Amino acid sequence: MSNQRAQGRKMAILAADGFEEIELTSPKEAIEAAGGETMIVSTEKGFIHANQHREHGDKYQVDLSLDEAKAEDFDALLIPGGLFSPDALRTNDKAKSFVSDFFAQKKPVFSICHGPQVLISANLVNGREVTGFPAIQQDLKNAGGIVKDQSVVVDGGLVTSRSPDDLGDFNAK
Repeated sequence: MSNQRAQGRKMAILAADGFEEIELTSPKEAIEAAGGETMIVSTEKGFIHANQHREHGDKYQVDLSLDEAKAEDFDALLIPGGLFSPDALRTNDKAKSFVSDFFAQKKPVFSICHGPQVLISANLVNGREVTGFPAIQQDLKNAGGIVKDQSVVVDGGLVTSRSPDDLGDFNAK
């Protein structure tokens, strides 16, 4: 029997240039394998370029710009990490507002590696149990997060993970 947990559900993937490729593609494939639909949302239309650690990865078509995307049109949100994508998104008011709307609507938000930096800048980690890449764990603490050094941490509808090594546990959630 196939696992269709995400049947009829739509997930927004918020990313910009320099996201960690496997942190977008692996969860995207897991959601689609579970019957869900995914759409890539970014600061503008066109393509965004992936990184594979420090190397350049493939480019991906953006389905919706932040000007077009609305949280109410989705059932969940994924924020992949990477060094550059979260950095670009955390200073973008439309990105922070988009992420905040998922929290306001009590919809699941999944974030991995450096992705939780966007949550920090949107003031969404205070009092929440979270994890992230070791280099940002102090930032999460400073923002009021209760940091757990685990492969995946679930706090209500917020699911965070540390790195590509944890994708198996992350995708299972």
